[in-house]
Amino acid sequence: MITIKSAREIELLKQAGYIVYETHQYLKPYIKPGIMTKDLDHLAEEFIRSHGATPSFKGYEGFPTALCISVNDEVVHGFPSDRKLQNGDIVSIDIGACYKGYHGDSAWTYKVGEISKDLEYLMEHTEKALYEGIKMVKPGNRIGDIANAIEVYATKHKLGIVKELVGHGVGTNVHEDPEVPNYGKKGTGPRLREGMVIAIEPMLTLGSPDIYIDDNDWTVITEDGSYAAHFEHTVVVTKDGVEILTGE
Repeated sequence: MITIKSAREIELLKQAGYIVYETHQYLKPYIKPGIMTKDLDHLAEEFIRSHGATPSFKGYEGFPTALCISVNDEVVHGFPSDRKLQNGDIVSIDIGACYKGYHGDSAWTYKVGEISKDLEYLMEHTEKALYEGIKMVKPGNRIGDIANAIEVYATKHKLGIVKELVGHGVGTNVHEDPEVPNYGKKGTGPRLREGMVIAIEPMLTLGSPDIYIDDNDWTVITEDGSYAAHFEHTVVVTKDGVEILTGE
């Protein structure tokens, strides 16, 4: 069921979203060659808790850590570990924070040291695909309008669209209705209404969009080993259009 949030709920969702945004900013200086991904996870969890929130993902359906940290060919749901980031890697960090019962959710892909032009291209155009989707958010439009805008942009730039993974509603649960795919037809799907809160999150690859699930039953990896990027914002449908709740 799709819920319409009250002004009070939206204010709490804004606060949760801002904690997520601040956590991303806090982690940025630490994302460099040599750091272990589990150290980023520890830093983020301490930061989130110090701001009166709890990590949304830790314990969610058994997920073991505060962050999803996915490196190179890992699309989403990577486990923080002893793995050290290396020069030339890209790393997607998905952060959720729960503040007074309401969630913020945002993912961003970061470069580690110096990366190739192909990876710069992947990151640039996955981020731009996110904003193409956000442009479609306003009362009266439909979920399919968001999905189609992302698909058209990704296809134009010859990037693979991981179709099995979607965005979602956000509220008192980190994943709510409706699903927000990254491909689809204009004019289809649920209609957007003022007060709806959704996470839009294109997950694009440099090669095939085909994926498999790691033996840990969580981490999604590209079938052909191509690198993937993931950019996500939580947004609210406003009277006049859209407001991003997880930073700019």
